[in-house]
Amino acid sequence: MESIEYIDRKTGELLREIVPGERWLKWLYHNPLGRLALHGVVKKRFLSAWYGRRMDTPASRNRIPEFVRSLQIDMSEATRPASGYSTFNEFFIRELKPEARPVDPDPGAVVSPADGKVLAFEGLQGLDRFFVKGQSFSLDRFLQDRTLSARYEGGTLLIIRLAPVDYHRFHFPADGRISGSTPVGGTYYSVSPHAVKNRLSVYWENKREYSVLRTQQAGDILLCEVGATIGGAIAQNYEPETEVAKGQEKGWFTFGGSTVIMLLEKGTVRVDADLLKNTRKGLETGIRMGERVATTI
Repeated sequence: MESIEYIDRKTGELLREIVPGERWLKWLYHNPLGRLALHGVVKKRFLSAWYGRRMDTPASRNRIPEFVRSLQIDMSEATRPASGYSTFNEFFIRELKPEARPVDPDPGAVVSPADGKVLAFEGLQGLDRFFVKGQSFSLDRFLQDRTLSARYEGGTLLIIRLAPVDYHRFHFPADGRISGSTPVGGTYYSVSPHAVKNRLSVYWENKREYSVLRTQQAGDILLCEVGATIGGAIAQNYEPETEVAKGQEKGWFTFGGSTVIMLLEKGTVRVDADLLKNTRKGLETGIRMGERVATTI
């Protein structure tokens, strides 16, 4: 894989993603010696925990200016300037001005819970358009709850990948009542396409947390936050078993790559055509929190 390309949703243009440490990622996941390091050290919890602690030190704030410059981050969207953070992690989970992420007000619209690149699969089919052929999404292994996974068989799968450049808070995709969050232990593989194209199982091997949003129009939406290599810790910021509003903050990821996965029950929504079309082409679509991804049926 030479580079990560995706579709800009607004323009339809094919863009290349700026990936920090891309050469290192390619070495880890596509070189025999790199894979030895990956399985021996990189996927382990202690490395991510150690790096996460470094990003919480005062000295880490010195990384912010170069990070903003190299990834071309628009700081006019943030509630504070780049100089207004005491650590890198504080900057990484920066809050945005409300007007920076308008939420689709249509009651029938299910919106993206996060900024990132999205893949959309109806009926949990067609995964080999993006992932290596022959792989399938194992609901049983992903949720580790046979009764729960049965509810989403034949349903819709949305995979929203957050790169380091992205806004790293995640939100509710619809109005509803939210359950508590169930943690599932695991490893810390990268969620970059350089890693997951050949290893779909990363999504049920990595550390993750899931909850169920019970809605009136879109059924029960399962939301799962997946952590990844070098940080990616998950923080929940809501009260379980309460009524929540579409676009309301749910939590955040600390430094690192991460993913939000949405599962929707069969026959509850119709996924936006452009997302399905791009996925069939083997391409992710750039998306922002609050943009519609599906419409209730």
